Amino acid sequence: MTFNMLVGITGCVLILVFIFARVWVGPAMMIVSLIGLTLMKGWKYTMGTLAPVPYSEMANYTWACLPLFILMGCALSLTGIGGDLYAFARNALGKIRGGLAMATVCACAVFAAICGDSVATAVTMGKVSLPEMKRYHYDEGLAACSVVSGGTIGIMIPPSVSFIMYAMITEQSVGRLFAAGMLPGITQALFYVITITVICKFRPKYGGEKVEVTRKETVRSFLPVWPVILLFVLMMGGLYGGFFTPVEAGAFGAFFTFVIAFILRRLRKENFNAILKDTVQSTGMVLFLIVGAYFFTRFITLSGITTSLTKSLLAWQAANEIPRIVIVLIILGFYFITGFFLDALACVLLTLGIVFPIITGLGYDPIWWGVLMVRMLETSLITPPFGLNLFCISRSCGVPIGTMYRGIFPFIVADAMHIALLIVLPDLSLWLPRLMGLM
Repeated sequence: MTFNMLVGITGCVLILVFIFARVWVGPAMMIVSLIGLTLMKGWKYTMGTLAPVPYSEMANYTWACLPLFILMGCALSLTGIGGDLYAFARNALGKIRGGLAMATVCACAVFAAICGDSVATAVTMGKVSLPEMKRYHYDEGLAACSVVSGGTIGIMIPPSVSFIMYAMITEQSVGRLFAAGMLPGITQALFYVITITVICKFRPKYGGEKVEVTRKETVRSFLPVWPVILLFVLMMGGLYGGFFTPVEAGAFGAFFTFVIAFILRRLRKENFNAILKDTVQSTGMVLFLIVGAYFFTRFITLSGITTSLTKSLLAWQAANEIPRIVIVLIILGFYFITGFFLDALACVLLTLGIVFPIITGLGYDPIWWGVLMVRMLETSLITPPFGLNLFCISRSCGVPIGTMYRGIFPFIVADAMHIALLIVLPDLSLWLPRLMGLM
């Protein structure tokens, strides 16, 4: 083992120590990278290499879509439009046993298609849907876990912040990843709806009472929703039709979200200020992570860990005639465990520099892997004993964490089956990009 590799391994361990000590992931990656590169190459080389990184990397025009999509998501969350989506889904599905839980999942899918953030989707929908399900005597575990699970769709259906970051770090197409995530996101929602149906079939009391609404009420509840659906169609249609770049799609979406909120009389001085504040905070956090990831990627590359690990793993796989998919399953298991402790964005940025060369070295499609990796991280967000989404909903909506632990198991089973489907049928992710001529 060379000195550089020893420094690289020590650096990886130190980052984990920092993270468990509750140091922010971005600064942790920066500190370790600075120290590691200095030990390997000296202070002059480190400053000459890393000093330009924050500006040179962030000056990339494509990164501008990130704050725009975040702005759009914050505007949707804080103007009450998520409540409109849920109200329509409730009126449309409320007559079915377990319909409010299904409506929550469907509303999460639509909201996520514009918001693109898991936690924001779960918290927004939890605040409007849990009181309704409690009113109609739904099982508390089923009600809360339908919100928690539905919220994870926010990372999959475009526009997704995780996909944007994956695309930029690995130099893949943002448009391809957005298209690749569409069908898996829809089928994920379908798997959750089927799970709720099965639960209510065997435990009818869990499904609460049916909601009796007239057709006129259902149509009326659709009126504030159709502009949001139209916005998504125009935004994605413009992107894939060649009329918008990802940045222009983000600008179009953010601007017309404010227009819709203004027309619906949901935009006030208080929530406008809150939207801007949340956008600045979220964007600052994400950009800090990205700069830290660039530092860390250069450190890991120079240490030789990536090259050595990739060569060793591929040689071991070839020598023992182990199927490629076994390596993929091992890495997915690693992501599943890592997701217990870290946010999905942090997981993506912290590990891509090591994992991505292995996946491409095995001959797998990087777009397919991006979808699969993000999907696995979603599952870890709802898996005990940690599960970020579980704690967010427990804290924000006052549901005991033990209740959520008991109710989440069927949804984890649904996730496992869905991930298996994505592995067995790669075309589920790749068919739509091919159809659109993006691949």
